[in-house]
Amino acid sequence: MVRHKPGTMGAMYPDFQLVLLRRMADHNPDLVEDARRALGASIADMREANKRWQAMLRSPRARSAAARYRSVLGEPEAVVPRRLGDVDCEARQWALPLWPGLRFEVLVSPDGAVWNEWLVRAPGAPAPDLRTLDDLMPWSCTVDEAARAFAPARPLEGTAPTRWGLAFTAPDRDGVRHEVVAEFTWGLLQRTAVRT
Repeated sequence: MVRHKPGTMGAMYPDFQLVLLRRMADHNPDLVEDARRALGASIADMREANKRWQAMLRSPRARSAAARYRSVLGEPEAVVPRRLGDVDCEARQWALPLWPGLRFEVLVSPDGAVWNEWLVRAPGAPAPDLRTLDDLMPWSCTVDEAARAFAPARPLEGTAPTRWGLAFTAPDRDGVRHEVVAEFTWGLLQRTAVRT
């Protein structure tokens, strides 16, 4: 059963989108620049938002990760039960205006530990039609969508805690199959590389 709650946003809600963008800027500065402008934020605003987020993470009085997201984003828009193997957990989801077709999801274990934190497709939002390499544009899909579209996909270790990778085979527009490595930040596709 999905529990929907009123979306009361925490004090840092607008800043949190800048925190996500800050990490994505390493791969897609132009997309990040457009998104930052859409938020009406300066480069200094993005730097300050990231500085506050890092200070919150490193504080000696730091809250648990689950409590931190609730304090920053407010009550989740939805709480979805999930079963992973033998363990029942919760997927807590928040809407972010920058990505209306996505939700920021935090997967919380029964003891309150955060197992995962990333962007996922919003319930009812149309999923991208991923068939070829040309469909794998930056910000076009989530980790889960790419893994399903180009199964079997093999997870790869990311270069930072908020980064993931997938290795899979995908055809080009002529149907020639290629080995591909896709990189994701906060669960959103950032770039792909074709192995030669």
